[in-house]
Amino acid sequence: MARYTDAVCRLCRRESIKLFLKGQRCLTDKCAIDRRNFVPGQHGKSRRPRIQGYGLQLREKQKLRRFYGVLEAQFRTYFQKAFAAKGVTGELLLSMLERRLDNTVYRLGMASSRAQARQLVRHGHILVNEKKVNIPSFQVKQGQVIAVREKSRKLPLVQNALDLASSQGVPSWLALDRENFSGRVSGSPTKEDINFPIQVQMVVELYSK
Repeated sequence: MARYTDAVCRLCRRESIKLFLKGQRCLTDKCAIDRRNFVPGQHGKSRRPRIQGYGLQLREKQKLRRFYGVLEAQFRTYFQKAFAAKGVTGELLLSMLERRLDNTVYRLGMASSRAQARQLVRHGHILVNEKKVNIPSFQVKQGQVIAVREKSRKLPLVQNALDLASSQGVPSWLALDRENFSGRVSGSPTKEDINFPIQVQMVVELYSK
């Protein structure tokens, strides 16, 4: 499975926004955006070039796919499916990205970052309706129950993440059961549930050219 293996803090600096790729570290003073808020590279400290038109659309697309940890080919596939389906393309695209299993595990607070959630899924720690699913891109559906398998519930990273989620809450389309290390998909995600500044219409315009 192809995945990004370079330093992730460079991605936040490139997009000039916190993508929360390192979990709780992003909320501390160690965050790269707080320490070095300029574009990575030899000439990063020089004034950022003014971008418009295609450049703005490209940056919105890059920001969105990096936020969810999706590579270009897979992101384009999501767009094609959203474009072919009935409904508003941008909203359908966001819904599919939100309903990825790794993102759902992260949203439920079973992991402190999407990368950590992806690792939990790949290593077989996550169950969907009591069946092991190790595919991070698996699309969850309303009514399904996502849970940490019993043998994995003692993992410190899972317990710490769930404790934080219990205090911060989860999106409205999910219901967390902290005692049973599980959560239920109670609805469909909307743009308001994402809580991330993204102009998805620009992404649609970029791919529609």
